[in-house]
Amino acid sequence: MVASKIVSLAELAGESQKCRDAGRVLVFTNGCFDLLHVGHVRYLQAARARGDLLAVAVNGDASVRALKGPGRPVNSELDRAEVLAALGCVDFVVLFHTPRVTDVIREVRPQVYVKGGDYTVDSLDPGERSALLEAGARIEILELVPGKSTTAVIHKLTGFENAAS
Repeated sequence: MVASKIVSLAELAGESQKCRDAGRVLVFTNGCFDLLHVGHVRYLQAARARGDLLAVAVNGDASVRALKGPGRPVNSELDRAEVLAALGCVDFVVLFHTPRVTDVIREVRPQVYVKGGDYTVDSLDPGERSALLEAGARIEILELVPGKSTTAVIHKLTGFENAAS
């Protein structure tokens, strides 16, 4: 069951079209999800509550390293995808290997796009925001769970002050 939730970009685009055709809402989010913690779980549950299905695009390993630094990711892209796919609130997981999720957004055309409260609509990457507007996606920013972050987990485990979140 978990493996069937991990799909290709073409498969996810097809599922998104099926949702639109059936009058259902596909919610889409993306991120590294390196060390899954309660903040992630609550965020993903809240994202799923905004529609009928939730798709999560996961940064590939090279993308995480570029964003977070040479010590990251802690878990491989396939491990991170499998853990996310095991969550009941997640319907689809797709890996992407580009620095930005823009091309995935253009292909999938989600109805709702969700990001965490460390973002604002204005701070989203301009290309990503443009692709979302082209798709007609509603953008929602969800509150962060205070004190729950990958940085906090890494700091607690290692005492490393400068771990990127």
